[in-house]
Amino acid sequence: MDRDGLGERLPAAVGGGDAAAVRDLLEKGADPDTAGVDGVSVLCAAVAAYDTAVVNALVEGGADPDLAQPDGSTPLGRGVDGGSPDIVAAMLAGDVVPRLSGTSRDRLLSSARTWYANGAADELRRRTGACGPVVSVRLLDDGYNYVDEVSLGGRTVRAGHGAVLTELEWSFRVLTPVDELVDRAIRSDEDHVDWWTACWTLSRRRSPQTWSAVVAHRSHPSPEHRRFVALYLWLLVAAVGDTAYRTAESGDLLAAWALEETDGGVLATVLDTYTEHEHPLLESVGLRLRTHPDPRVRRKVPYALVEEQVATSPSAGAALTVLADDPDPWVRVEACRAAGRDSGLQLDLVRALLGLAEDSDPLARHAAAEQLASSPDRSAAVADALAALTGEESQWTRLEAAYGLALRDDPRTAEAIERVGHLGEGYEHDHRAGALWTWQWDRKKPSPA
Repeated sequence: MDRDGLGERLPAAVGGGDAAAVRDLLEKGADPDTAGVDGVSVLCAAVAAYDTAVVNALVEGGADPDLAQPDGSTPLGRGVDGGSPDIVAAMLAGDVVPRLSGTSRDRLLSSARTWYANGAADELRRRTGACGPVVSVRLLDDGYNYVDEVSLGGRTVRAGHGAVLTELEWSFRVLTPVDELVDRAIRSDEDHVDWWTACWTLSRRRSPQTWSAVVAHRSHPSPEHRRFVALYLWLLVAAVGDTAYRTAESGDLLAAWALEETDGGVLATVLDTYTEHEHPLLESVGLRLRTHPDPRVRRKVPYALVEEQVATSPSAGAALTVLADDPDPWVRVEACRAAGRDSGLQLDLVRALLGLAEDSDPLARHAAAEQLASSPDRSAAVADALAALTGEESQWTRLEAAYGLALRDDPRTAEAIERVGHLGEGYEHDHRAGALWTWQWDRKKPSPA
């Protein structure tokens, strides 16, 4: 054992899932490729536990994902078998990919293809020889998208091998045909890791050829294909960590598509993406869809009728007034959000928000608290609604309501702050929490002599 016991403490920290302790031990000189009691590296243990935070810490600290283990496997190979794209992506970070040999890359791709082609359950049966029932649990793999974790014959894997294969291909600069990636995605639904990894990967392939090949599926009779195209176009303009990819062709296509799409769910996504474009037909499309029978579509319409939260025309303003009185509460919420700075619509919007403050849906009441708090309306009706919302079960809603009362210096603010209760971690830089602290400080500090 090393002098400070780092070689024993690192496996314990990894086994305990303590990423902070792992980083600390690595900074103190622990070997990132330390082997545990079973003889395999601690990175393998983190992979087996699907502990992305610890895998990140080890790889960033120098652990080798391609290190051969006593049984001939590697941490990266075990990660591919395990079927978690989040784990595999963590091990491909930094300079790992350039250091992988061609043989290693081919082996990883082959393994992922085998798992994907056979399916996780059948491949587990083949590898374990077990014939009993499969135990399956659905969970989030990356905090956002789901995957099924299946267990059989003493082994557990996640059925995200389609996403793993897509991740490997992108990392190894294998340009998979667009149609193959689309087909890989729609075998699942849009919340599955396979779907989003395919969509995200195509959104990073910025070329006219890729764009044309993807949007060709817009005419597919299957709503799943069309939904994939709509989400792909949305990702191009969302551009998280990248530059938005807007083209004149995208705006024209979305304008035409919005008036042709027959599936309400797909149309809602199309309209959501279209409103991110500055396009001459945007308002007219919104006006034509303002009475669409699907509330999911009507929830997106308000954003086609405003510019910087102000109605783009008298016709748009009249439509927003109607939408603020829609039977669906979330249509009303979005109408109020979209036109929040339009002084000419304030009376109608505040009336809608006061109704939402008493809605049966607690999320709708929260949305009302959020918008009433920042509303320029200083009437007693708004203040009373905010005071009532300080009694909500949700601390998040109570905070919004107390913030609105503090902005108005309402005499009920102190009681509202008491009702908010202790705010835990994550609120250190929250503007609402800061406003409540400032309100209290201003009333406690001594007045000048």
